[in-house]
Amino acid sequence: MADYTLSLAHLYGDLMNTYGDYGNIIALRYYAKQIGVTVDDQLVSLGDTFDSKAYDFALFGGGQDYEETIVAHDLVGKKEALKEYIENDGPLLAVCGGYQLLGHYMEMADGTQVDGISVMDHYTTNMTDDSVTVDKGARLTGNIEIKNNETGEIYHGFENHQGRTFLGKGEKALGTVVYGKGNNGMDKTEGVIYHNVFGTYFHGPILTRNGNLAKRLLATALERKYPDVNWSNKLAQVQAESF
Repeated sequence: MADYTLSLAHLYGDLMNTYGDYGNIIALRYYAKQIGVTVDDQLVSLGDTFDSKAYDFALFGGGQDYEETIVAHDLVGKKEALKEYIENDGPLLAVCGGYQLLGHYMEMADGTQVDGISVMDHYTTNMTDDSVTVDKGARLTGNIEIKNNETGEIYHGFENHQGRTFLGKGEKALGTVVYGKGNNGMDKTEGVIYHNVFGTYFHGPILTRNGNLAKRLLATALERKYPDVNWSNKLAQVQAESF
């Protein structure tokens, strides 16, 4: 079998990995190995340069408020490169804090506003914001199930966040909430899809529990880099697993 390689940037993986988001890389490697693909990951953290042309996939995980504040300041220096990567359909999985920081801003539990880099149009308020009409003052925590409206795929996970995210121009939800709270507990949306960016509040991490989504993201990255191979067909023959 031919050798193929995906280069993966793990954005702030030393700071934004509170909920074991590195497990998403493990899941991608699991499926990639079965179709002759190697996934090489590289940490891109504070002070590092993000080269928009050097990577085939990016993972941006979640963290606690303190780490997110530190990352927010550093992220400004990577804004233009990340914008270029996203607008050129670079695949990216953003979880919780990483998802929030790609938008306009996020509000901490104490009301402090932390600016995102506005490469996407969503924004995140906190649990006591006046715009919140459901479960005001409560964290959105518990098991969750959503349905992707385009593919019909069902995704299962666990959410634990105080932020309420509202989608903006050009963005669509990763799925509609079947049960659970989702982005904000009010509009039945969970996560986001914008170009090839997939954002979510699913912890656990999401790709270890949802092999269908892991294979979809892997196919997206491979088809972008190696368009002459039918990766979706290859991955369809690989059984989805729950780790």
